[in-house]
Amino acid sequence: MAKYEMLYLLNNDLTDEAKDAEITKFEGIVTSMGGNVVSTDKWGTKKTAYPIRFKNEAYYVLMTFEANAEVVGELDRIAGIDADVYRRIITKLN
Repeated sequence: MAKYEMLYLLNNDLTDEAKDAEITKFEGIVTSMGGNVVSTDKWGTKKTAYPIRFKNEAYYVLMTFEANAEVVGELDRIAGIDADVYRRIITKLN
């Protein structure tokens, strides 16, 4: 299993419970497919470099995990169709 990082931006207008539910959902995808979540860092609300969906702020979350390539594909797919995820990037760590 390789080590990855996923940085994603959530809609800042969500309630704290909804943000936690989104974070738990992505962690659950990793663990349900045989991966291991190393850490989840909630960076909080930050200003974006440019407006995204007419918003200038987003809630940043960095998740570090160990998993197979299939997990990365599934995370990218789910984040891509989730309306509350503004942007996401998944990178492989050395």
